[in-house]
This record gives sequence, structure tokens and C-alpha cells, in this order.
Amino acid sequence: MVTEPSKEVTRRSLVSRLRDRNGDDRPHFVICGADPLVYTLAEELVTSGHGLRLTVITRPDLRPNVPDLDGLRSRGVRVITAARLDEHTFRDAGLDGAEGLALVMPDDMVNLHAALCARAVEGDLRLVIRMFNTGLAQGVRRLFADCAVLSDAGMAAPSFVAAALGEVAPTHFRYAGRTLHVAKREDVRAEEVVLALTAPADGGQVAVLPAEQESTRPGDLVLAEATGRPAAQAVAARRLARAGRRRRPWLSFGRALRAGLTRKLGIAVLVTLGVTVAAGALLTMFDEDHGFWRSIYITLLTVVGSSDVEPDLNPIAQAAQLVLTIAGVALLPLITAAVVDGVVRTRLAIDRGEAFGVHVDHIVLVGLGNVGTRVLRQLHDLGVDVVAIDRNPDAPGVKVAAQLGVPMIVGDAAREETLRSASIDTCQALVVVSTDDAVNLQAALHARAVRADLRVVLRLFDDDFARRVQTAFNINISRSVSRLCAPAFAASLLERDVLATLPVERHALLVAAVKVLPGSELDGAPLSRADKPRSARVVSMSAAGSGWVDWSPDPRRVLAPGDEVVVVARRAGLRVLLAQATTDASGP
Repeated sequence: MVTEPSKEVTRRSLVSRLRDRNGDDRPHFVICGADPLVYTLAEELVTSGHGLRLTVITRPDLRPNVPDLDGLRSRGVRVITAARLDEHTFRDAGLDGAEGLALVMPDDMVNLHAALCARAVEGDLRLVIRMFNTGLAQGVRRLFADCAVLSDAGMAAPSFVAAALGEVAPTHFRYAGRTLHVAKREDVRAEEVVLALTAPADGGQVAVLPAEQESTRPGDLVLAEATGRPAAQAVAARRLARAGRRRRPWLSFGRALRAGLTRKLGIAVLVTLGVTVAAGALLTMFDEDHGFWRSIYITLLTVVGSSDVEPDLNPIAQAAQLVLTIAGVALLPLITAAVVDGVVRTRLAIDRGEAFGVHVDHIVLVGLGNVGTRVLRQLHDLGVDVVAIDRNPDAPGVKVAAQLGVPMIVGDAAREETLRSASIDTCQALVVVSTDDAVNLQAALHARAVRADLRVVLRLFDDDFARRVQTAFNINISRSVSRLCAPAFAASLLERDVLATLPVERHALLVAAVKVLPGSELDGAPLSRADKPRSARVVSMSAAGSGWVDWSPDPRRVLAPGDEVVVVARRAGLRVLLAQATTDASGP
């Protein structure tokens, strides 16, 4: 009987493990997806500078908003179309011997099934799996040894919530016994600031990862240490204050009345009431023997058909009494019809989510898909009043809205009347995160037509399109979820030591630990070589073999092999820094 060797013995050499049939020994990675994230992630890996070999597996029914994959083919990416992610598909894609697999299908069960099939083809494989269900994600992490489970919705939602509230995304991470978070400069003490994240730039733009002297004004974002009085408390207080502002109940009554009465029936009731009041006034004028209350009493009784013939009355009073009696006969059925019609229409309006009271200083949320559901939960947890809109009654977030007691409108947000039914004219912000770019843009433009000063947060799949729309249409914030999340997926697939992802402006900044290898460009260089404003900024460092972390390292300190530097960087800046820390400086 042959015993199983240890993992160290059985693990193949890097060259034999990664070499394909054509002798290509570059690291091979496979990505599977069907929405824009698959394209953005592939683009991120192609431009990573790691000289890897990439295969993309997509479905035949790609979503319309996925960019043309021919652009990836022109960069040497192999693109395969498959209706099912099974062992046969993975073998055709050359998964046997691959370094890593990213499963970014928009369906949790599809990704889980694919992961099980992939492990049957290649057991020694790095897995990065996209999951929306957080409970399922925990189980998947335990199921696979070398696995990272990420949620694009979970990463992107704080950015949309923060943009809607005009606050900072509630992002934090813990490292070396300290909790760091993103905050506005004026919300934290000077000694709590670790690093400047934004600063004003020319032309009204915002510079990301500036030099410290560039970031001095209130409103600039900083990375700060949480020391028992986090800025989040003040931020939450401001949000709750806005959410708890006084409502106007009479507006709610008017909204309910409009929902319960048709226009024609309302006019008929008003005309009949007008005739009744006029005839009653005439009858009172010519009945001089009774006081005011007695006259009202006689008028009301006459309306309900209890009048007596009065041959001795003035002819004008008799005519008024006759009109009043006839009007009363007409008024009673009209009131009955109005009540019945109102009850039925109000019931139907409630079922459709259209007959709730007028809201003030609330958030109108369009789209209850994966991202929208996360945004809804976070806004509700913050105590912010929300009105949700989705044209699909079976959208993932519809049941969540019902559980949370959030008013829900089933309708097309691209129509102005749908937005008005959500009290768009009295809300504090509109957040549009549906999966249809055309609907999102139309909703944003209709909302701006209703209120020119409305704060609009818009989701668009293409990052370049989002940037141009923000500028051309004066939209406050436009974001691409795939662009926000792709750097984190790519970093996890490449097994970089990424500690956190910070959404800042239009960028997703990576917090990463970079280890200096012997003979690299950083070996023997001063720490200042690793600190590059607007690219990669040093947060801390620790010497090789030491557990102590220096949070204020001297930039003149000379780096040695094994030293670990923690940085906040753009993806391009991190790519350059990793090359400096790992590439042999004596090579070509």
C-alpha cells in the first residue's frame, strides 16, 4: 500500500505546475462570469504587470451591459463560451495546473457548484468566489481550504450610502491592534490622523493620496485611528437627526385623499355639496323665525329627505327647499359611492405601495437587486427613512423591504409619476442602483427635472461612462460597482496580502502589506522610496522578525529583507511597489 506523501513533497514545481501544452510556463488564472465584473476583473489582471496567462469563461447569454470581449482577446486573453460550468468545461479551459480560479457569476448557487467541480479537476487551486448571501459565504470559507469569498454588493454599498447622505463611507479595518477608519478631517482630532486620503487639486478636482501638506482643509478625507470617540458617532447623530425631522401629517391626509378619490367623482361630490350649501343658506335667510342653529338643523334634515311641505313660505324659500331636497337625494348616493370607491382604491394603492404618507428628508432608492438590498439594509440600520422603487415585484430586496417596513412601489422609475409617488420633491437624495443603465439615467434626469437641487447618486456599469455622465449632466455621484470591486477581487486572486479596500471618490484604494525580499530594489533603500504621493503612501512598517509595528516610521530608515511595509495605494501604485519589493534588482 502506497502512503500519501506530504504536501511539500507532492507539490509540483512552479514551472511544471503552470506549463500548458504549448510550453507556456506563465502563471495561469481562470475567470468565470456573466456580467460587467468579469470584464473589469480580467482587465485588472491583464494590466497587473505580472505576466500571467488568463482564460475567461462566459455564458452564451451575456448581459447587454458587458463590454465587448474582443478587446480582451486582442490582449492575449483566451475567451471561452460555455452554457454550464462543469468539469468538462474546466478541463477544456486548462484548469488542470492553473494557479487560481475566480468565480464571479451573479448567482451564488452557480458559483458554489462551479467551485465543487473545479476542485475535482484541480485540487491545489486558489479560489476566489463571489457571494451575496453572507450566511452561505461563511460555510463556503470552511468548505474550501485556499479560498476567499467576497461580495461586490457588500463592498460597493457603503460608498452609495455615504454618497447619498453626504457623509463618509463607513469603512474600517483592524491591523496590529488598532482600528483604522475613513473620516472627514474635521471629525477627528489631529493626533488621530494617520494619513491624508484626499486634497483639493487644480480645476476643482480632488487629488487622491496627496502629500500631507496638501491636505489641510475641512472636508478632506483622512485615514484615522479609532480611539474610543470615533467620528462615526457624530456622523450617525447627524443622520438620525435628519431622519427624525418633523413630519407633516396633513400632507399625508391629502395624499390618502387623492389616492382614494377619482377626479370625476370628486368633482360631482363638490358640486353637489356646493348646491346644498347655497340652497341651505337661502332657506336660512328667508326663515326669520328660527335662530342659526335651528336653521342648520332644518337644513340637514331637509338634505336627508325629511322636509315637510311649507305652503306659507316665501317662493324663493320654497325653491331653495325644493333644490335642497333634490340635492340631498343626489348627495347621499354620491357619498356612498365615494366611500366605497375610496376604500377600494386605497386598498389597491396600498397593495401597490402608492398610498403611504408624504415623506420628508427621506432617501428614494431605485433598484432592489443585490447592491440595492445592501444599501437598503444599511440605510435602515442608520435610522434613515427610505422609500424603495423596483419594477420587478420579485426582486431580491422586495421581501427585505416588507420585513423592515419600508414603503415599496412596484413601478418604472424611468417615469416621472412613479418618482413623484415616492415624494421625490421632498426627499434629501435619490439613489439609483438598478441593473439597467437606461432606466438609471432616465430616473436621474426626471428627478433633476422635478428638483434641480436634488442630490443624485447614480450607478452605471461602465466606469468611463459614469465619469462622463457625472460631468455632462451635473450628477452628484456616479459609480461603477465592478470598477469599485475589481481591484479587491484581483488582489485576492493573486494572493496579495490585502488588508482592506477603501472606497474614496471614484477609486478603490487598497490597504496592503508588502514584504521586502532579498536583492530587490527596496532591499537597502530608504523607506521614502516606497512612499509616493498620489500613488502609494506608507502607513506603518515592522522590521523582519519583530512583532512591533512602527506607526510613525522615519522615511530615512533603510529597509532590509523581511521588513514589512503597510501602504494605502492605488492599484497601479501597489503594482509598482510590489515589483520593487520582489524583483531582483540585479536582473535585466
